[in-house]
Amino acid sequence: MAKKSKKQQQSGGTPATVALTAAGVAYTVHAYEHDPAHPSYGEEAAEAMGVSPDRVFKTLVADVDGSLVVAVVPVAGSLDLKALATAVGGKRAAMADPAAAERTTGYVRGGISPLGQRKRLRTVLDASAYHHATICVSAGRRGLEVELAPDDLALLTEAVSAPVARA
Repeated sequence: MAKKSKKQQQSGGTPATVALTAAGVAYTVHAYEHDPAHPSYGEEAAEAMGVSPDRVFKTLVADVDGSLVVAVVPVAGSLDLKALATAVGGKRAAMADPAAAERTTGYVRGGISPLGQRKRLRTVLDASAYHHATICVSAGRRGLEVELAPDDLALLTEAVSAPVARA
C-alpha cells in the first residue's frame, strides 16, 4: 500500500484516490454515512448515493488455483466463480479467505478497492461495466466510493473484461 503523506491523510485520501490523482484520471468521490447494521455494503452504497445497483460495483477477492484474483462485479448480482476461473485461464475458483484478502490488498472487507492495493492482483472487470459511461467502486474505505469510466478502471488495474457476474 502506498504511504500517505500527512496532507493526504488529513484530506481523507486513500491509496485508491491517491492512485487516481497520480494517474491524472477524472473521478468523483461520493461519501456517505456507513451503517454497520446494513446487510450489504454495495447495496448500502447504491441506496446512499441514489445510483442504480447496476452501476455500483463490488470488489471481490477469489482464490483461483492458489493465486488471489480480484473480480469487480455489479452489486446487483453475484460472482460466477467458474467464469472467473475461465477468464484468467484457471480451473478452480473459490472465494478467498477474508483475512488473506485484507492482508494482501491493504483494505478492510466492505472497503476493498480495486485501486491502490498493497499488492497488485490480477483483476477481471465484469463486461457489464461497459454498458455505463461511469461506474462506482470502493474508494478504499466503507462509506467512500469513486465514480470513474470503466476504461480508466481497466487501464489502471490492468484488468481483463469478461462476463463474470450472474444476475
